[in-house]
Amino acid sequence: MYDEQQRPEDGRPDHGRADHGPLAGFTVGVTAARRAEELGALLQRRGAAVVHAPALRIVPLSDDGELLAATKEIIDQAPDIVVATTAIGFRGWVEAAEGWGLGEDLLARLRGVRLLARGPKVKGAIRAAGLTEEWSPASESMAEVLDRLLEEGVENRRVAVQLHGEPLPGFVESLRAGGAEVVGVPVYRWMPPEDIGPVDRLLDAAVARALDAVTFTSAPAAASLLSRAEKRGLLPELLGALGHDVLPVCVGPVTALPLQAQGVDTLQPERFRLGPLVQLLCQELPARARSLPVAGHRVEIRGHAVLVDGELRPVPPAGMSLLRVLSRRPGWVVPRAELLRALPGAGRDEHAVETAMARLRTALGAPKLIQTVVKRGYRLALDPAADAKYADA
Repeated sequence: MYDEQQRPEDGRPDHGRADHGPLAGFTVGVTAARRAEELGALLQRRGAAVVHAPALRIVPLSDDGELLAATKEIIDQAPDIVVATTAIGFRGWVEAAEGWGLGEDLLARLRGVRLLARGPKVKGAIRAAGLTEEWSPASESMAEVLDRLLEEGVENRRVAVQLHGEPLPGFVESLRAGGAEVVGVPVYRWMPPEDIGPVDRLLDAAVARALDAVTFTSAPAAASLLSRAEKRGLLPELLGALGHDVLPVCVGPVTALPLQAQGVDTLQPERFRLGPLVQLLCQELPARARSLPVAGHRVEIRGHAVLVDGELRPVPPAGMSLLRVLSRRPGWVVPRAELLRALPGAGRDEHAVETAMARLRTALGAPKLIQTVVKRGYRLALDPAADAKYADA
């Protein structure tokens, strides 16, 4: 994955200014270990600043003794049904078996069983191995696979289920309750990252509301981030941020389960893919941005930047803190003491407000957007028609 590009004056990721996209001015956290570069590139192409912190790492399949044992068990005693859940997992299973000298034996065994594929990508992996699936649900849902198996009846059937690091809620339990013997095939193992530093930095950024969204592409990554937050004593703060200011977006409902168990509502695209996930962010984040008519300009306040008449204007963190306070009551005077409280580490020196305000005006490129009210404070110079609207609200 790429490194964050830092702006020397404020330490924030540099999102660039040319040809900004729908996510310009927003910072998105990426917790993925697998396909992280692809997701990061999709976000960056749409203008987002990306903070990458892989919450997990994947143990190579050839090093996993549990997979070897499960493979030998399936070769020695054929299952009636094999459920393949992910394309990368199925391919990796076959490749690992080949590395152990068991590839031909495994494929020969799979040719004689009923193969069920969760979706089109899994079907492609099965066919690439010279095999043919019996059935695949149109919904790509494990729930539909389970319903079909239970309707057919699984009593006294031996069912091998390709596990893929994510919980399959109720799937194995329901099969066993129906009388099936279930063999789990752990195609790869999740482990904590070797370098926990990026995860801690992402947690700190989320708690400080320096992120606008965090993306999750696997349930283990979500669970790992929550576990790390709990270990650091930051879980309440993280849950508060995800519940109000930092948008949690999951690739699908299974990925969202650890967050939902903590009471966090998440968003998921209708199609469980990276592209639709990014498109969902492109819709949701700009829709949440505050847009105001100020001093003859259209001002849209985003995560770490402001659009002034459509032009992206990067703003230092202190300036964004002031601007957010002013925007809560547009057109109204906000006292210096209240603005001072929005500046972390400023103490009691109201001069810090004046310094941050001067930098904010310079960053916005239109000094008249914010008016100084002598001996009282500052106000956003809301346009007269809008001023009346907000006064009546």
